[in-house]
Amino acid sequence: MHRLFQRFARSIGLAHDPNIPSGSAERPLRALLVASIVLPILLFAIVAAISYRQHFIGARDRLERDLGRITEHALKVFETFELSAIYLDELIAGLTDEQIRNNEREYSARLGTITKTMPQLRDLWVIDPNGFPVVSGTVFPMPRIDLSDREYFRVHKNKEVAGLHISEVVAARAANLNFFALSRERLIDGKFAGVSLVSIAPEYFADYYSRLPSDEGSSSLLIRRDGTVLARYPDPPGAPTKLPEGGAFPRAVQAQSERGMMISVSPFDGVERTFAYRKLPRHDVYVATSFATSSVVRRWALDMGSHLIFGIPATAMMFSLGLMALRRSQRLHEEKARRQATEMALRQAQKMEAVGRLSGGIAHDFNNMLTVILGNIDIALRRIGNGKADSSRITKRLDAARQASERAATLVQRLLAFSRQHPMEVKAVDINRLVQGMSDLLRRTIGESVVTEAVLGGGLWKVALDPNQLENAILNLAVNARDAMPDGGRLTIETANSYLDEHYVAAHSREISHGQYVMLALSDTGTGMAREVVDRAFEPFFTTKPAGLGTGLGLSMVYGFAKQSGGHIKIYSEIGEGTTIKIYFPRIGDDREIPVWSGDEQAPARSAPARRGTETILLVEDEEEVNRFAAEVLREEGYHVHAVSDAASALRTLEAEPAISLLFTDVVLPGDMNGRQLADEVLKRRPGLKVLYATGYTRNAIIHQGRLDADVELLTKPFTADALARKVRAILDAKPVVTSKALS
Repeated sequence: MHRLFQRFARSIGLAHDPNIPSGSAERPLRALLVASIVLPILLFAIVAAISYRQHFIGARDRLERDLGRITEHALKVFETFELSAIYLDELIAGLTDEQIRNNEREYSARLGTITKTMPQLRDLWVIDPNGFPVVSGTVFPMPRIDLSDREYFRVHKNKEVAGLHISEVVAARAANLNFFALSRERLIDGKFAGVSLVSIAPEYFADYYSRLPSDEGSSSLLIRRDGTVLARYPDPPGAPTKLPEGGAFPRAVQAQSERGMMISVSPFDGVERTFAYRKLPRHDVYVATSFATSSVVRRWALDMGSHLIFGIPATAMMFSLGLMALRRSQRLHEEKARRQATEMALRQAQKMEAVGRLSGGIAHDFNNMLTVILGNIDIALRRIGNGKADSSRITKRLDAARQASERAATLVQRLLAFSRQHPMEVKAVDINRLVQGMSDLLRRTIGESVVTEAVLGGGLWKVALDPNQLENAILNLAVNARDAMPDGGRLTIETANSYLDEHYVAAHSREISHGQYVMLALSDTGTGMAREVVDRAFEPFFTTKPAGLGTGLGLSMVYGFAKQSGGHIKIYSEIGEGTTIKIYFPRIGDDREIPVWSGDEQAPARSAPARRGTETILLVEDEEEVNRFAAEVLREEGYHVHAVSDAASALRTLEAEPAISLLFTDVVLPGDMNGRQLADEVLKRRPGLKVLYATGYTRNAIIHQGRLDADVELLTKPFTADALARKVRAILDAKPVVTSKALS
């Protein structure tokens, strides 16, 4: 069944073709198409259920009304029976059977007068103690008929009933008709003297029942407590005259129920019916009326069918309109899919072009730098080899090679910053203090033609970032601003506390969340940038400067630094109006333990050598040449060095040498244990031992989300002998770090 539905749905366009991408515009139409079928069916089902219930409630209400009518009718009729019986008893009170027979004509005439005025009566009878009739209102002279076997006589003769008794329906022996009797025993001097009875016409009740404003399938009846039927309409041929024992009505009577309603299959016609019944006061007689369940269902079905006459065409029309809209949407979506495929191919081509431009830029700059390095080293080696060594000229060549190497290292760092992989030493920084400390450096960098002004916000929040990276970012932006103002101008550095709301985040950057930020803005009065330039400004190696005047990595580095710091960067620029670049850094929470930047951590001058040491250092480096270089530098600085190439050797050396003061390890090591795991194991054995890591590039172990772990000291590769000596000395002389949480 499910497969058939799928085939039908696919044939009309309702099922989704897996070969065609689903569009968001089609989903509402598909839902509408399904709804155009499901909702009318659901609505029809709800209405049908409500209507079904209301039809049965209405049928039961009509049943109660009909029961009230036939009950009232039966009460009045039985009152006339009782009055007739009283009249008969008074008429023959104290008379013997002989006295009545001697005046039979007179008594018969008087009884006949009552019978003629009451159509519900068949006759009034007097029966002697032996069961033979003495006088009646309709038969004269009275023939000798034995009625001793009749129920209405027998129950009184045998003392089975005291007082009035209502008999079953019997066929008259003196005439061709049926009746049931209301009988009472006669007593003379306290002895049984026969029976007086009123015979009643059952058709009188049936005729009344037939005139009730009832529906097709309804029925009414008069019934004794024991289930004997006295009158019924309609009266199907062959129907039983007594309800079977154990049926619903006998059970209700046995439970002493004088009124109620029940559902059962009728023994008269085999149809399921709902019956309502009520007992008549002072008599063991019930009136009942019923309706057939099928007749109510038939009326309900006809009623709902009239709704379908209008509902089916309306549903079909709605479905047809939805199907037309869906098929039209599918055609539009297919066209959109083809267009998107073309656009995707174009974007892929543009992406590959960007990768090619990035690769070309890296290759261009590195080839230039490697040419300088290789060329100068080659010249130096040649002059040493041919005996024409001039120390000053060789030194000059080696300095040029080192400068090219430093430029290469800077290029790598900028590329890592753009890709948000450059390891940052995060500290709690007061940007106002950092900007104030850079004033002299900025003036020397951008020259006298550009006026620098700082507008620093009061009560500025602290932010978590790498202060050295922030200084580099400010310098890069300042240099770009200077180049945009060749004839001079004004550079304004502004700071302020800011709040980025949900609307701004949704419109500008979904990589950040709304909240409190510190804004750093650099504005110039330069030439400005066109929109297409602004859109590409952060791309690596994209630059509008003449060849040789820019690498195209300055803004890329700033962009990567801002994103790696959890912030947001935005360019505002117009041609001829200048440029403003705003960077937003998230405010530090009060519960974060971050070392506080003091502002005094300036790099020492190159001419001031690091203090020599005497401590013992454990060096772990798997690259042989790097290991040899670092060990030689440290030994020249006076340190005792144990150099190994893996973690296992380092742990053995640690056990054998108790005087080790510093572990200097590469992060990436061969074997099952990396540098961070080695340091953790070493600190378990030697708590308090100082650790320095070295790495060229790593995504984990000591760097998470681009930030160094709080307890990590790192020396990035490539490093110089001077940088290594200074870093080692600084770590050995370091004091405990103050955190932002401690200050709060």
